[in-house]
Amino acid sequence: MADKCEEKDILKYSISKWSSFSYNYVPENIYSDNPKDQSSRWSSDSNHPPQFLMLKLEKPAIVECITFGKYEKAHVCNLKKFKVFGGLNDEHMIELLEGGLKNDHVPETFPLKKELHENVFPCRYIKIVPLQAWGPSCFNFSIWYVKLQGESDWDVVQPCLQWLVTFREKEAIRLCLKHFRQRQYTEAYEALQKKTKVSLEHPILTELHSMLVKHGDFEKSEDLLWQAAEEGLFDQYICDQDYKPKWTPIEPIPTGENPNAYQPGMRGGHQMCLDLQNENLYLFGGWDGNKDLADFWVFSVPSKEWTCLSQNTEADGGPNARSCHKMCLDYERKQIFILGRYLDSSVRTSDNLKSDFYMYDINSDRWTLITEDTHTMGGPRLIYDHQMVIDIEKQTLYVFGGRVLNSSVGSDRGSEHSFSGLYAYHIPTNTWSCIKEDCPTLRSRIGHSMLFHSKRRLLYVFAGQRAKEYLNDFFTYNVDTGLIDIISDGSKKDSAVPSAGFTQRATIDPNKDEIHVLSGLNKEKEKRENVKNSFWVYNIKKNRWSCVYRNENSGQQYWTKMQNVEPVPRFAHQLVYDHVRKVHYLFGGNPGKESLPKIRLDDFWVLKLCRLSSEHLLRQCKYLLRKYKFQELAEHNPHTAMLYLQNDLASIVDHKNKKEREEFESLATTLFQSPEDEIEGNEEAILVDTSEHHMARTELFDQLVAFFPEHMSQPKGNLVDLIPLT
Repeated sequence: MADKCEEKDILKYSISKWSSFSYNYVPENIYSDNPKDQSSRWSSDSNHPPQFLMLKLEKPAIVECITFGKYEKAHVCNLKKFKVFGGLNDEHMIELLEGGLKNDHVPETFPLKKELHENVFPCRYIKIVPLQAWGPSCFNFSIWYVKLQGESDWDVVQPCLQWLVTFREKEAIRLCLKHFRQRQYTEAYEALQKKTKVSLEHPILTELHSMLVKHGDFEKSEDLLWQAAEEGLFDQYICDQDYKPKWTPIEPIPTGENPNAYQPGMRGGHQMCLDLQNENLYLFGGWDGNKDLADFWVFSVPSKEWTCLSQNTEADGGPNARSCHKMCLDYERKQIFILGRYLDSSVRTSDNLKSDFYMYDINSDRWTLITEDTHTMGGPRLIYDHQMVIDIEKQTLYVFGGRVLNSSVGSDRGSEHSFSGLYAYHIPTNTWSCIKEDCPTLRSRIGHSMLFHSKRRLLYVFAGQRAKEYLNDFFTYNVDTGLIDIISDGSKKDSAVPSAGFTQRATIDPNKDEIHVLSGLNKEKEKRENVKNSFWVYNIKKNRWSCVYRNENSGQQYWTKMQNVEPVPRFAHQLVYDHVRKVHYLFGGNPGKESLPKIRLDDFWVLKLCRLSSEHLLRQCKYLLRKYKFQELAEHNPHTAMLYLQNDLASIVDHKNKKEREEFESLATTLFQSPEDEIEGNEEAILVDTSEHHMARTELFDQLVAFFPEHMSQPKGNLVDLIPLT
């Protein structure tokens, strides 16, 4: 992570506070990096939070990175988990980092959060909070050395400091405006707004508050929410919600008595690619449990029909039967490229270990052998379980990883020298180049995922296997600059990220800045029965994983019942994505049945990732409004309330939603309740409320505000919460 921070002047700091007053080692020792001196550290007096170390900078600065030094060897007191906070004073701070150190001797550098609302902000205080040590619970926390890096030039810092002061002043005014409006201090609200010219929120929300809270005009409030939906004001809220997967099986259309005449047969280790323009999906090769295959198919998405382009591509001048190869498509020039394959060690010879490389021209329906051996052109040797992607704009293929096949029996198993590096092939000039060999900074592997982000110009590499080691790292490679950026080194055991696996399948949506991962073989004890289904989405901008689907059922009875609802767990499957129409296609794979080791799958599925729609969210808002209007009507006019319940409210209820349906059915009982003599609820609200329904309408307004972007809405906090009770 160190390459994220530029080498700038080290920011000078002093120890401001620490939580442990009975310690064995003076905290000033962290100023010096003495990895061989066990006493050169700050140590807590216990291992229970809250423990912290507060660093005070000489003057406010933009803190970009923090570096932790360590003892010369692994130590039980090293921080396995910690948080870092920052701020202008030591009472009000925001979280800058949540991380953990490896239990080794290597110093680690972490980037710190330095932007707030897309503006850079300075800090004067840095607070380090240990959460867990590497040793058992009886060991305390130790910090051996801390270095801060960032920008201290006052010409740069001073404008950022001024922005932060202005921002805090504005937020304080907005909190006052919110408080005055909630308490109906109308004159104070209007005077403060006129004097400061600070807006509390987006104009449409101000009008909504007036119509709903002040006037109780529910119909006009519905119109305003419809206007907000039309203007896309709900889009950010919708994008922040997790997807819900919808699997649909694609049944083949029979064209003859033989099933294999109208659809590909069972297989795993095959390859698929998608022509986004024509909506044609191509499938080639694979292993059916007994032999490698050389059939070539195309599936037309609009007509839902498979067509066999060739039963044996070798006979048509194309590649021979193979599996564990890779295939990608240039949909602009209608060209498909195929590289690599697996050969059992018993059949390997010097002649068949050449890395042949083929291109299929879709328009002419013709195969071309580009070269018999890419290695002779500066490309990779014969490899399998590698990854290959295409940069259509620059007409360049990128190939990374894979196991190199050798002629000697068993020589490709476990050898650290049998993994291929990163290569590029420039299509117009027919030239290969080795970008980087297998090395510590770019560790090669098999069974990984690699994707190309056409807009960011980045290769994203995730997970894989290296000999007996399962990798769980996640990094990018910039194809233009050659820079490697480690997103996650895989050292943290985090349930919020996909677990290390083998042959997981990944896709990318460059328009949404999302990566999708469908799990494969679980690493636990490497049992085939550990194949489980889970689907993950990685938000690139937010650097956040979310699991949107998980199914760990293993019983045959369950899968017999659900065979037309969701796919059974598998590995060695293929998954492609149409990022224009936002759908995935899944075909085949190995179900991992140890009792039936030769069984492969031939089922075909489409996956749609669904989110709450703007129309559905608008219906929910209308339901909240109409439910509350009914409750107001029920207090004074039960007959009118009953008619409103039967007509206006019933028409907006989602009767398929059990919870909503039951809530709707229970609303009628409020018509038969006797009025209460005493008002229950917030005593403070009762004292200041001068309108019969003001507080309840305000709560409803706050519910609706949650659907709008934060920068358009009133502050989330409350003024009274800032008053200390001392």
